Amino acid sequence: MTCLTVTDESQIPSLSASEEAVGLAVKGLHKDFGEQTVLTDINLEIEPGEVFVIMGPSGSGKSVLLKHMIGLEYPTRGNVTIDGKPVTDPATLLEVKATLVFQAGALFNSMTVFDNLALYPTEHRIYDKKTIREKVMETLRILSLEDAVGKFPSELSGGMRKRVSIARALVMEPQLILYDEPTSELDPIMAATISEIIASLRNQAHITSVVVSHDRDLSMTIADRVALMLDGKIHLVDTPSNFQKSTDPQVTEFLNPKIDLANPRYKAMK
Repeated sequence: MTCLTVTDESQIPSLSASEEAVGLAVKGLHKDFGEQTVLTDINLEIEPGEVFVIMGPSGSGKSVLLKHMIGLEYPTRGNVTIDGKPVTDPATLLEVKATLVFQAGALFNSMTVFDNLALYPTEHRIYDKKTIREKVMETLRILSLEDAVGKFPSELSGGMRKRVSIARALVMEPQLILYDEPTSELDPIMAATISEIIASLRNQAHITSVVVSHDRDLSMTIADRVALMLDGKIHLVDTPSNFQKSTDPQVTEFLNPKIDLANPRYKAMK
């Protein structure tokens, strides 16, 4: 498996001046599914060009919040805006280039890697065929995926599928990328590679990145700020440095859980 380390950030394509990174605001967001409350009074301000990481235990509402940020879920109360425009308004996502990198990749299994990347600009007739091919091949080159261009997703490793998913997002020339667990199920080296890619996009391409992750190394290394979600609420928003210095027992328990065989957690869960 080829491992990529992004050391030359000039390789990452810059956005045009008219497509700068965007800011995102979540205000008073509340979400119920029937009688179950999943999100309660979520308030966040994410700055243009920021890498903002959302951490939390499984079932704390992280992925549901992420879907609200791109209009895949509608809130029970409250709202999400991108540069002041409501994300629930279809016109907003026509004006703002935003994309979601799904946890499992969501690649089209019947299409080659090239066709997966070329689908969006082809369907929307953004460029001619020659330009689309050049942009697809350049993006694959940046992420060390040239050899995968004619392969199908089933022929790729987990790390390669993650990179292809990010490459597909980059071809769209986005202003905002949302990532759902981008390093899950990856070995430590490939997880570090994906983290480097996300950080490089912030530094060079000025893309706003919102990352849902359990990966402490990613969160504490590349994030500008981190939010900890507990039971559908934002428990804390702060810099990685302050998170690591925190004496809040819920923060320290999440970041550095101790294994206690004398008093195992699973017994307390019963």
